Amino acid sequence: MSLGIVFLSEVFGTMMLTLLGCGVVANVALKGTKGNNGGFLMVTWGWGIAVFAGVFVAAKSGAHLNPAVTLGLLVNGKPEYAPGVPVDFASTLTYFGAELLGAFLGAVVCWLAYKQHFDEEPLAANKLGTFSTGPAIRSTPWNLITEIIGTFVLVFVILTFGGTPSGLGPLAVALLVVGIGVSLGGPTGYAINPARDLGPRIAHAVLPIKGKGTSDWAYSWIPVVGPLVGGALAGLVALWVPDIMPALAG
Repeated sequence: MSLGIVFLSEVFGTMMLTLLGCGVVANVALKGTKGNNGGFLMVTWGWGIAVFAGVFVAAKSGAHLNPAVTLGLLVNGKPEYAPGVPVDFASTLTYFGAELLGAFLGAVVCWLAYKQHFDEEPLAANKLGTFSTGPAIRSTPWNLITEIIGTFVLVFVILTFGGTPSGLGPLAVALLVVGIGVSLGGPTGYAINPARDLGPRIAHAVLPIKGKGTSDWAYSWIPVVGPLVGGALAGLVALWVPDIMPALAG
């Protein structure tokens, strides 16, 4: 498979992910929408369905949709990112770039869909929250730990039971994301994906959004670094599982 096909697959898959994911947050958070005040459970299920759709769209490239997943596969020593896509420097950069671009584009389309509601929403925090995550209690070390743990769960389960997201199955990955959200999403909003947070945050910064306020760049590194660390740790630990499990069983 050519890297061009990989790039387009991941762009469109991640774009669908953030369009639907940011879209459910917009529906809950912005003034005057049909889903206003729908609650966090609505958000978690919306993100799960967004993952479900994104995995189907990007199935050809393995549907990483997330640099933490790509990094986890790399650290885990997988020979291929997807059938016919060897793990090397060029393919790794292709996945990272496509995921970030797709996340940015999805956020832009979400803004277009909710343009009037962005204009009517009086709170800048609600506008930013549509694009990117933020902590319930701001604490750099604990927010970072939360993102590491949540992403570790995501990537570890994918690596342990599926090999790749498409191998695990779109529905299984979607339910996993919902489970992480309802269990571990409270402290930080569970980015668990550097592209999902950074791409839309960049969109928030450059789009002409009325009264949008700051993009909170002081916090922005946490939902990038935390998921990357969590994904890398999951890749390492998943290497040991085949050896550990027989020993525990014996």
